[in-house]
Amino acid sequence: MKDSTLKDKVIRDIVFLASVGVRPVVVHGGGPEINTWLDKLGIEPQFKDGLRVTDAATMDVVEMVLVGRVNKELVSLINQAGGIAVGLCGKDGNLIKARPVGKAGIGFVGEVNTIDPGVVEALVKSGYIPVISSVAADETGQAHNINADTVAGEIAAALGAEKLILLTDTPGILENYKDPSTLLTKLDIQQARELIANGVVAGGMIPKVTCCVRSLAQGVRAAHIIDGRIPHALLLEIFSHDGIGSMIVASGYSR
Repeated sequence: MKDSTLKDKVIRDIVFLASVGVRPVVVHGGGPEINTWLDKLGIEPQFKDGLRVTDAATMDVVEMVLVGRVNKELVSLINQAGGIAVGLCGKDGNLIKARPVGKAGIGFVGEVNTIDPGVVEALVKSGYIPVISSVAADETGQAHNINADTVAGEIAAALGAEKLILLTDTPGILENYKDPSTLLTKLDIQQARELIANGVVAGGMIPKVTCCVRSLAQGVRAAHIIDGRIPHALLLEIFSHDGIGSMIVASGYSR
């Protein structure tokens, strides 16, 4: 999220949610910031099959940027806005154990092996807002870069969360990706799977919808994909009847 004014609104919405009894947990990535620092260090970003090629040098930069820079910036902004945030990565409290994705030539790109939500539950119970970066270690201690949406979905499931909300730069799930008026406002798990199979959901939207479906299958009540470029998108989605993005639900759920 490059727009500082928009970022400030999101931060204030998170603090507001915490103040009215909602217990938010924030999960973030930081692709643009990673690219900026790779460029500064003379390392050319590379991608393969939509995944960032993460060799040892790139992994060092990813961890430095996500854990040491982006995470602490978000923690600081939440604290300045009146919340009480604590920054974590997957390594803290063995929150996330990673495993390699297993595709040749992409380096230390991981996926979630296990989640131990104890440290997050303890922080939430004590009134803190956990802010989690999507870096985790495998069983050997090697750091891996994991897709932040995937991490968010798995953590939501492990916590038994009511909602998973993904902030994106699109209106939501579109029947025609070129036409915002084709927004699908509500669909169930089966419909979401069919949209992937039929190619309506494609490209970078596939991992987002997939992680929503996985979280719902594990007990999360509703998953939302919303346009983070809209001011107060979080509040509009949570507190208005119609919402503003796409909501994927398990059977029988209503706003």
